[in-house]
Amino acid sequence: MRIVFDTDEQQALRADARDHALTDPGVAYVLERLASEGVNLDACTDWDDLKADLGRGPRSTGSAA
Repeated sequence: MRIVFDTDEQQALRADARDHALTDPGVAYVLERLASEGVNLDACTDWDDLKADLGRGPRSTGSAA
């Protein structure tokens, strides 16, 4: 499954990328890729899977958020 952005959203992402180009090129790169490619949800890691990979169990009911 992939999230794609409509034309207005793509233009807004690209405008933000231009704003960040000189000060934070990494952010600019990510914003431009989001605008052009969207987000492939199949390539994302689930939060619970990520915690398990790090060796952390589920949050106890008494722990802070």
